[in-house]
Amino acid sequence: MIYNTLIIGAGASGLFCAMTAASNGKKVLVVDHNDEAGAKIRISGGGRCNFTNIYATFENYVSSNPRFCISALKQFTPKDFIKLLDDAKIPYHEKKLGQMFCDKSSEDIIDLLKNRCLSLGVVFDLGSEVMSVEEADGAFLLKTNKARYTSEKLVVATGGMSLPKLGATDFSYKLARQFKHKIIEPKQALVPLLLDDCAGLSGLSVDAEVKCNKKSFRENILFTHVGLSGPAILQISSYWDRGDFIEINMLPNLDLFAELKLLKQSSPNKKLTNILSSYLPKRLVEYICSEMKLDKNISELKDKELQKLGDRLNHWRIVPKGTQGFNYAEVTKGGVDTKEVSSKTMESQKQAGLYFVGEALDVTGHLGGFNLQWAWSSGYVAGLNQ
Repeated sequence: MIYNTLIIGAGASGLFCAMTAASNGKKVLVVDHNDEAGAKIRISGGGRCNFTNIYATFENYVSSNPRFCISALKQFTPKDFIKLLDDAKIPYHEKKLGQMFCDKSSEDIIDLLKNRCLSLGVVFDLGSEVMSVEEADGAFLLKTNKARYTSEKLVVATGGMSLPKLGATDFSYKLARQFKHKIIEPKQALVPLLLDDCAGLSGLSVDAEVKCNKKSFRENILFTHVGLSGPAILQISSYWDRGDFIEINMLPNLDLFAELKLLKQSSPNKKLTNILSSYLPKRLVEYICSEMKLDKNISELKDKELQKLGDRLNHWRIVPKGTQGFNYAEVTKGGVDTKEVSSKTMESQKQAGLYFVGEALDVTGHLGGFNLQWAWSSGYVAGLNQ
């Protein structure tokens, strides 16, 4: 059989593209080397699928072509995806900051998409490895380890390199290069950062503002046995490059130096550790005061010592030694250069009939449902134009 559309990748963008194209009467085939569809959907939101963010705009995405995602996000919005769930009677809730989650399980989303695809006649060939892709006479010829297929159009929905344990590879980049596309260097994003000498703080969580390269996020940071994680760190990691410093304010609502100078006058006999423990976890306070040799009554400390402590807690500058790598990165920053792809259709400007969607493209969302919304939006736009 000759298909109208062949989609490589049965993740979020691939499934949504298949559903959209099939609903317009196209004969659609989805091929994936994984045995099951929706691997990343399944683990999203701790198994409850953070399926969108109601506040999604192009400003929530990182790309060398920042405005590329505007058209797709307008063509298929968070409200549009939420309506799908309402129509299917899938219960959901807003957790915080516009982050939408399933009440029950990510499987609700996977079942919705896959069952919709099947009802529309989409054919799935899962557990098949793509061996080669060629274009000839206006058609795409795809060979797997099991079969050969011919299709009028080809959609690449194989994602980036993050979470290889779920089957992620660099396939999309290799295929894009085959058709003369430029690749923006793939890097880990939404990933924990590595530090030296912080194992003693492992498990501590602090509300903080984190800055890097003129971007800032305020959420929790989490000390781990190898460095820093937590929402604010994952967010800032998308803007961090090796050698850059990050600045952490662990008391974003307080000018600590000014406060300590006042307390030095009003409560001179209070121990500094007791004062700080009213603001921060005691173990963190004891660690910092011991490290800085400030485990004394506040009256015994000079203003320059208090200033140094204030800088440490309000303006802690550190240079991470790296990230925890693609094994721990939620998404991949970089990918197929969007300057060579139509923002309105996701079609390649190098090869007619070739489309790129989702994480394969140089579009990386912030933490909180933005990456899945990009998968839905880009998949929808590509599916609409098959």
